[in-house]
Amino acid sequence: MDPVRYRILGTTQALRPDGTVVPVGGARLRALLTVLALRTGRTVPVGLLVDEVWGDADPPADATGALQALVGRLRRTLGADQ
Repeated sequence: MDPVRYRILGTTQALRPDGTVVPVGGARLRALLTVLALRTGRTVPVGLLVDEVWGDADPPADATGALQALVGRLRRTLGADQ
């Protein structure tokens, strides 16, 4: 399988191997993609993901659950579950 490419300067984008843009909607989903793309091949602690994804806003009471939901959305968006 050919890798998906990422653009993280400007608006965060994911590109399929043929160059078509994969729509990654929502600021938090793009923030999650950016954090993970910048740390490719490394484990990213949950606390760091929560801090980066929610930024200055207060994370939800169940931040871990909300983060798991975002990861699921990102995987579906990028086609990782196919």
